[in-house]
Amino acid sequence: MQKDPLSASVIGAAIEVHRHLGPGLRESTYEACLAHELQQRGIEIQRQVTLPVRYKGVSLECGYRIDIMVEDRLLLELKAVDRVLPIHTAQILTYMRLASVNTGLLINFNVTRLADGVQRFKL
Repeated sequence: MQKDPLSASVIGAAIEVHRHLGPGLRESTYEACLAHELQQRGIEIQRQVTLPVRYKGVSLECGYRIDIMVEDRLLLELKAVDRVLPIHTAQILTYMRLASVNTGLLINFNVTRLADGVQRFKL
């Protein structure tokens, strides 16, 4: 699957964060640092974007939040887990559908080499 320039820039920023921090920290730490790195690079982001669920024509606030939305078109779901599970994949795909976003990155910072912790999804 060919990467778009925005995804490549975000992955580069995530690698920079991982290079400085390494694995073993909390997800919220990686989120704050990645958001800062992206903003320093001039990339527009929003953190903790509320994601309502549409149910029978009604928009319901159910407590779901997108970790980072990049330029209103790339959804980032960040993890700091021993291994990515199928539920994590289901989560990002569902968030992408609910947010009407076609591209998402699932980034697990709890790895030795960040390239091994990045998964790209396209709807």
